[in-house]
Amino acid sequence: MAEEKKQPASAETAESEAKEGKKEKTKDEKPVEVPAKFKKLIEEIEKMSVLELAELVKVLEKKFGVSAAPQMVAAPAAAAAGGDAPTEEKASFNIVLITVGDKKIEVIKVVRDAIQKGLKESKDIVDAAASDEQMIKENVKKEEAEEIKKKFEAAGAKIELR
Repeated sequence: MAEEKKQPASAETAESEAKEGKKEKTKDEKPVEVPAKFKKLIEEIEKMSVLELAELVKVLEKKFGVSAAPQMVAAPAAAAAGGDAPTEEKASFNIVLITVGDKKIEVIKVVRDAIQKGLKESKDIVDAAASDEQMIKENVKKEEAEEIKKKFEAAGAKIELR
C-alpha cells in the first residue's frame, strides 16, 4: 500500500517548519512541543495513511477499553427535569459497513458513490471491513442513510445505521 506523505502548503511553510526544528504546528498554527521520548512515535504516525490511523485508533480502543468518541457531559433537559417526554427519533446517522458479502466489486462501487472518493480509497475501506467494521459516512440525514443502506443491501453488504 502506498503511504500518503504530508506536503507543505507552500515553500514558505516548509521553510518556517524547517526553522522551527522540534516544534510542530497544529491546525491553528500554534507550535506544539514534542517531548523527545515521543518524537520517534510521532514520526511513525505522520507516515501513516488515514485508513491506517483509523485502524490504529480502533486497535487502541479495544486494547485499552476506551473510546475516542466525545463523552456526553450534561443530561438532556427532559431527563434532568424527570419528565416522561416521548423519545425523539434520530435526525442523523452514522453508516457502518459490517460485512461485505459475495459481491465485493459491487460493494466497492457503492462505497465509492457514497463517500465521493477514488477507487483505491473505496477498495481499502471494503478490504478493511473484512476484518473489522468500517465507518462509511457520519452525520447523514435519515432519508439519505436509508437510501444508502438499500444500495449496500442490494450489493450484498450488511450495513448498520447508528
